[in-house]
Amino acid sequence: MTAIRDYLGVARAPFLLLPVSLVVCGAGAAAYSGTLRWGRTALALAGLVALHAAVNAFNEVSDLRTGIDLETARTPFSGGSGTLPAGRMQPVAAFRFAVAASAVGAGIGGYFLVVVGWILVPLLAVGTICILTYTDVLARHGIGETAAGLGLGMLPVMGTVLVQSGTLDKTGVGASMPAFFMTFNLLLLNEFPDEAADRRGGRKNLLLMLGRRDAAPVYLLAAAFVPGSLVLAVLLGWLPTVALVACAPLLLLAPAARWAFTRPEAPVPVSALSANVIWNLATNVLLGVVLFLA
Repeated sequence: MTAIRDYLGVARAPFLLLPVSLVVCGAGAAAYSGTLRWGRTALALAGLVALHAAVNAFNEVSDLRTGIDLETARTPFSGGSGTLPAGRMQPVAAFRFAVAASAVGAGIGGYFLVVVGWILVPLLAVGTICILTYTDVLARHGIGETAAGLGLGMLPVMGTVLVQSGTLDKTGVGASMPAFFMTFNLLLLNEFPDEAADRRGGRKNLLLMLGRRDAAPVYLLAAAFVPGSLVLAVLLGWLPTVALVACAPLLLLAPAARWAFTRPEAPVPVSALSANVIWNLATNVLLGVVLFLA
């Protein structure tokens, strides 16, 4: 009998902190604009967590089928959960779980479509495409990182703002921009440990397209765009000056930056992978908190 821990495994439960941080960021932007509704925020969080779990479970099933997860050098931040390769859950059970989680997310999206209106349609449509086609289409055509930046970065922040009152103001847009670059980078750096397995499994991501020495500067450039987008949003008047406090977690990227500058051909240090995740979560949460307090 499949244990709860195995469902949490294919859902990649630790990674579900990302949608929590995105909703915190979006809720802070909504609070700053005076539109925050706690009930709708909680429902948006439930829907986003369900959809993220679905993406992760679909990915686990696909990576077992293509053999990627049978060859990866697994780390706490990359290479899959190991649940399916270890035989603790049947792939069909993981697939059904992914479908059920997708249904939960779709149901919540449908509810918001009724109460908020058709303005949600473009956001829901792009999000659906990112979820259903990420593993077998987008990640095999060189746009997986961009899709992740949208579907698990910018759009959730914007969506959290949008479901409050049916409007998306400049504060919501400004708060969503750093999330795009951070989730883009979250996926890009995690691709380095899986390089060989992804190549044999037929993926076509930025790392495989550019090579390690050229992909590492892309990682650094996207990281620089995070504080850059915050500064731009403040200069444009989209965010208050206090939002620049959210630049502080960038200091956490010192291990990753050192590796990218000096030894991109070497394995990524686990400390760099860990710091990359913490930077992502901390920046989203800190931005949301300072906007709420402002």
